[in-house]
Amino acid sequence: MIRTSRSEGAIDGSGRAGRRPPTGTGKNLIDTREKTSPGAEAGGNQPARAVLRTLTRLLSRYWTVLALVVAWAVWVRTQQLNQIVAPTPAAVFGDVLGHPGAYLPDLGWTLLNAAVGLALGMVLGVTGALLVWASPLLSGLMTPMALIMRSVPVVAMIPVIARVVGFGVTAVLTITTVVSFFPVFVMAGSGLRAAPAATRDVFAVLAATRLTRLRLLLLPYAVPAVLVGLRLTASTAVLSAMLAEYLLGTHGLGRLFAQSVTFMDPARAWGTALVATVVSVLCFIGARAAERLGTARFT
Repeated sequence: MIRTSRSEGAIDGSGRAGRRPPTGTGKNLIDTREKTSPGAEAGGNQPARAVLRTLTRLLSRYWTVLALVVAWAVWVRTQQLNQIVAPTPAAVFGDVLGHPGAYLPDLGWTLLNAAVGLALGMVLGVTGALLVWASPLLSGLMTPMALIMRSVPVVAMIPVIARVVGFGVTAVLTITTVVSFFPVFVMAGSGLRAAPAATRDVFAVLAATRLTRLRLLLLPYAVPAVLVGLRLTASTAVLSAMLAEYLLGTHGLGRLFAQSVTFMDPARAWGTALVATVVSVLCFIGARAAERLGTARFT
């Protein structure tokens, strides 16, 4: 007979006595395996992989911008151009990042002029489209005028508008409003006519009033079209405000660009153009996001 004690262990199936593992050893082994497992090691690299994926995504989308900057630098170096003729990308980016206070006040003025002019242009464009829908007489009057205004270049309108409304901020806002008016006017009018014929017939059978048709049927179809007009106009409003500031204004990126050219500061002038371009692209991206949200809501 084989005697065993609890401290010595138990007899296994083969009749051999084995010693029990100390308490907690299994847990320690599991913890050790978890710490040394490949999954744990991979988890530590997750932030680096996320950054790498983000950089890869940005490079795949915006590699043309990087190629343009590289071509710019190579062109300046190979042609041995003077900094007064064409500054290097390092000089331009260095001026923008090293002297943000020289750009921010004028950038604020330009954004304010563009936002107010865009808002006024959208309000007037939607109002004009509603008037054209409500009255055939106004349709015959406003549509040709809008086409004529659109056909005239903005540069040609600026002196005339300045003579009428005066110079300064008023002229800048007027020009930005005029530029923003036509796309919204056209898209809003198209949206008011976009309701399906079958749905319009249902409202006619129900003897709905014009106001009811406008509120419940036509305006929901017009909202996505108005947002398309916003996307088309958002970036143009910034550039129009900058052009008006360059010729007439006393503040803004346009005025800063004019001063930089006058005082022979090419890095500041190119930096102003760079800031205006980046802001225009960001406005376009924001307007496109608003269009997607509005379209998903009203379609």
